[in-house]
Amino acid sequence: MDSEIFETVARVFEFIGVGAMALGLIVAVALAIRTLTRSRDGKIAFKTLRDSIGLVILLGLEILVAADLVRTVTSTPSLPDALALGIVVLIRTVLSFSLQTEIEGVAPWKRALLTSPQLIARAAAATSKEPA
Repeated sequence: MDSEIFETVARVFEFIGVGAMALGLIVAVALAIRTLTRSRDGKIAFKTLRDSIGLVILLGLEILVAADLVRTVTSTPSLPDALALGIVVLIRTVLSFSLQTEIEGVAPWKRALLTSPQLIARAAAATSKEPA
């Protein structure tokens, strides 16, 4: 009985993951069309579409990884199942990492180097403008 419940939970996670990607694609296209009509700039609309689809895929992958984890953790433990989960999670993690790097245009370990100096510069500029 318990295994049926957990199998159902895993299937619900899979359904939500696929649904999030399908619905997200529709929303991404709508955002791109809205951006195109407001800005009349195809480059900006394309970037909006590309970034939105990338984020939707990231969300879907995370939910699908959760489904795999639920299914594997609640099944009878075996080395082949653990290896299969490890490979699936590794592939999805690499995909997520690649998508996030592509969307943000910078590797995660370099993001802090790029944003921290900018934040410090903004804070310094803001304090230098305040009257003494």
